[in-house]
Amino acid sequence: ITLYAIPEMNMDKNLIAERFSKAIGTYTREANIQQQIAEKMIHLLQQYLPPTPLGKVVEFGCGTGNYSRLLYHTLQPKQLLLNDICHDMQTCCEDLLNRGVGFLAGDAETLAFPEDTELITSCSTLQWFENPEHFFHRCTDYLSRNGYFAFTTFGQKNMEEIRSTTGHGLTYRSLRDLKASLAPMYDIIYAEEEVLPRTFTTPLQVLYHLKETGVTGTGKHHWTRRELNRFCEDYPRQSGNNHSVTLTYHPIYIIAKKKKQ
Repeated sequence: ITLYAIPEMNMDKNLIAERFSKAIGTYTREANIQQQIAEKMIHLLQQYLPPTPLGKVVEFGCGTGNYSRLLYHTLQPKQLLLNDICHDMQTCCEDLLNRGVGFLAGDAETLAFPEDTELITSCSTLQWFENPEHFFHRCTDYLSRNGYFAFTTFGQKNMEEIRSTTGHGLTYRSLRDLKASLAPMYDIIYAEEEVLPRTFTTPLQVLYHLKETGVTGTGKHHWTRRELNRFCEDYPRQSGNNHSVTLTYHPIYIIAKKKKQ
C-alpha cells in the first residue's frame, strides 16, 4: 500500500480532493473519532438552537455523509444542501439525495450558498481552509437575520505527535483565535474544546489510519524506506510505551449566531 508524507502547510485543494476521494471506501471504518465528534455536535445543536423547525440548512465539507445523515434525521430541516470539494462524495450521499437533499460540488471558500439559510454547519472540515476568517464573513451574506453558524474543527494539539516526529502538519487555530475571528460578525452561543487520544499498536498503524481517512491530503511525496524506518523509531519517543502509541485529536466545537445589523 502506498503511503504519503504527512500534510504540509500549503493547501493544494485538488490534491486534498483526490486523497479524500481515494479514502471513500475506508473513511467510515477508520473515522470513528470524527463520527464521535459529529454525534456530539448534533446533541449540542439540539441543545442550543431554537426548538422551532429549521428551513434551509447548508453543510459544507460533507464527505461521505456521516454528519449529513445525523443532520437530516435528527434536525429534519425543510431543505438540506450538502457541499464537498470532492465530486465523488455525491455518490456516497445518494441515500439522502434520493430523499430530496441537494448536493453542490466545489470549494466552499469560493461557492455561493442559498440566501436566507438558517444554519450553515460543518464537522471536521475548516482546518483545510486557506482563509477561514474571510469565509466567516462571507457566510453572513447567506445567513438569515437570525441564522446560525456552527462547526467543529481541530485545535493546536491535534496530531501533535506527527508534527513532533516529522516537523510537518497543518496550521491549526486556537479556540481563542477562532472566537476572536468570529466576534465581529457573530455572537458566540457555545464554544468548547477537548482532547481525544486514539491508541494504536504501532506507528505504522498510525500512518495507515491517516491514509485511510484521507488526512494525508497535502503530503506530496512518497515515504522512502529510510524515512519510514526513522518515523517508526522516533514516533514512540513522542507518545508511546512498550505496548502502544497514541495519536491525539483536539476537536473544537463552536455554535455562533449572526449579529443583528
